[in-house]
Amino acid sequence: MTPAWLLPEYLEDILPHYARAAEGLRRRLLDLFDGHGYELVSPPLVEYLESLLTGAARDLDLKTFKVVDGLSGRMMGVRADMTPQAARIDAHLINHQGPTRLCYAGPVLRTKPAGLGSREPFQVGAELFGHAGIEADLEIQALLLAALNLAGVPDWRVSLGHAGVFRALAQGADLAPETAGALFAALRDKDGPEVDALTASLNEPWQSAIRALPNLYGGREALDRARAVLPDLPAIRRALDDLDRLLAAGQGADLGIDLSDLRGDGYHNGVMFAAYAGGQSRAVALGGRYDGAGAVFGRSRPATGFSLDLRQILDCLPQPAGRPGILAPADADPAAVADLRARGERVVQALPGHDAHRAELGCDRMLVKRDGAWLVENT
Repeated sequence: MTPAWLLPEYLEDILPHYARAAEGLRRRLLDLFDGHGYELVSPPLVEYLESLLTGAARDLDLKTFKVVDGLSGRMMGVRADMTPQAARIDAHLINHQGPTRLCYAGPVLRTKPAGLGSREPFQVGAELFGHAGIEADLEIQALLLAALNLAGVPDWRVSLGHAGVFRALAQGADLAPETAGALFAALRDKDGPEVDALTASLNEPWQSAIRALPNLYGGREALDRARAVLPDLPAIRRALDDLDRLLAAGQGADLGIDLSDLRGDGYHNGVMFAAYAGGQSRAVALGGRYDGAGAVFGRSRPATGFSLDLRQILDCLPQPAGRPGILAPADADPAAVADLRARGERVVQALPGHDAHRAELGCDRMLVKRDGAWLVENT
């Protein structure tokens, strides 16, 4: 019999030191976004299924837990990603005519983990709606780099891709939607044999162009190679020019090009961002352009953004230390305790009848009474 305390696979509790570190990082990131004009929204944990999975978010279907609403009898889904929810809010509730900047922070739940990660990522993200130009992507890239630096992600690097390159090639090769989807997944997974098998029946130049994508990575030389080996289509030229501008804007940062790095949940249709921490193969942040995501909610708007997985970022940081505190005896003067707390100190008051174990309580100082006055002393 499974013990009652055992959690399902790939779900876990966050214990005190990590929970405090996560909350502190969440606050700092939201303050960063606020400083750039991004308004905080808090979408619900569950929505009607057609709202979560309509249009651009259909690829989330297999990742989404489904439940029946006890009030309406309709199917609902537990959110697996907050980006479609932000698109709904922009399209249906805020209704600005110009650019809208939104940010969010909260857990999402997925039916299966990504690799060995949690099925309950904690997303902190920023989305920019209403501007179709490269300037919006440049702003989002700059905000992503600032967020990685603020979070202290070690040895981070950002991979730049563009869904428009693959889409142009798939359209030119007249691929069936099922084949295009399978090929998209094979490229994302760097599965060379599967890419070769799926393109075996294609004519030139499409076969060679698609097979070249996994090798088109690096710095600006990757863009030069791409211009030499890919068909000279307007959509591909625009995509490569956009990547060139993003690469130039990030000079001094660890940015690279990878035209087969098609990470994400399938709704991107332009520039794509994937951020990695040193020594990890799974991205700590994903994002990119997803124009038109709000069309199903009544407004088709340009959109670009990113989200970080707070849990995964904590996993690549040094083990967090607890916040030291002051241990006060059970009979301590309430005014003295209140004064310390008002000054920002963490004060743990002992309870009558219990031995005070300072190490377990995380205290490195004590409140003691000396000559009628309450003083803080190091232990």
